[in-house]
Amino acid sequence: MKNVTDSFVSLGHWPSAGSFGFNTDILATNLINLSVVLGVLIFFGKGVLNDLLDNRKQRILSTNSEELRKGAIEQLERARARLRKVEMEADEYRMNGYSEIEREKVNLINATSESLEQLEIYKNETLHFEQQRAINQVRQQVFQQALQGAIGTLNSYLNSELHFHTISANIGILGAMEEITD
Repeated sequence: MKNVTDSFVSLGHWPSAGSFGFNTDILATNLINLSVVLGVLIFFGKGVLNDLLDNRKQRILSTNSEELRKGAIEQLERARARLRKVEMEADEYRMNGYSEIEREKVNLINATSESLEQLEIYKNETLHFEQQRAINQVRQQVFQQALQGAIGTLNSYLNSELHFHTISANIGILGAMEEITD
């Protein structure tokens, strides 16, 4: 075990002038500290993330459901008024043709039913879209917080030369991630 550790330590002391290499010294790279910080963030962040998502979902559901319910009630009231009108006309024109009025009634009911189904579809699509947007926002916030915490931890433990190399590597990684997201 000591030989393996010595080989990793000797790999970690490659000269940095004019060459590229990996620092494999676990204590110098702070991998243990980073893994502990990330583990704590994931463990405690999961509950916070779930609470945020549940709260957001409930707000979206209540807002959208209320708006859709009001719209459906208004449409239902209009449909009822129209139905009453059609029924009054049916009494007046019963002698002229009961079947024509019955067809109008069926068409009205079918149109109202289709409108309500379409409203339900729009509501479900809106809910799905808002849920995805909320999830993406929370993911981005958690990632930013984790990154800031990791950078803070690194800054407190790195000397100036390691600090410079770590910042350069992180800038390259973030640049690549930004190009991917664009």
